[in-house]
Amino acid sequence: MAEHTRSSTTIEATPAAIMAVIADFAAYPVWTGEVKEIEVLAEDAGGRAEQVRLLLDAGAIKDEHVLAYTWDGDRKVSWTLVKSQMLKSLDGSYTLSPAGGRTEVTYQLAVDVKIPMLGMIKRKAEKVIIDRALAGLKKRVEELAV
Repeated sequence: MAEHTRSSTTIEATPAAIMAVIADFAAYPVWTGEVKEIEVLAEDAGGRAEQVRLLLDAGAIKDEHVLAYTWDGDRKVSWTLVKSQMLKSLDGSYTLSPAGGRTEVTYQLAVDVKIPMLGMIKRKAEKVIIDRALAGLKKRVEELAV
């Protein structure tokens, strides 16, 4: 990922518990406000999604993406754009690092849109996406742990 935005949070859970939430695409509409519909198009031998179609509705922005996923156990998942109406590219990842009974989750994202956009505005949008995703992930993982 060339230019990217990154942010981290600490979650009171194991990497396996967090990765289980990340891998549960059917539940995304519950904890990610913008994802309205999900369809897993292909899975790897371990049953984790390799290709996923997501229907997004973020108010003024509505789009359908197909993303390809690569899993590294419970340490990292990364994705890249296969197709989209509004985006040229979308590369992201969650990296999970155990930290004394908790886990530090780092989300990295790089987005390139088909319409011209100032880099500063694009980075701000990436930051908002990351912060919402991390907050939603943290809330979902911690709710399931109760």
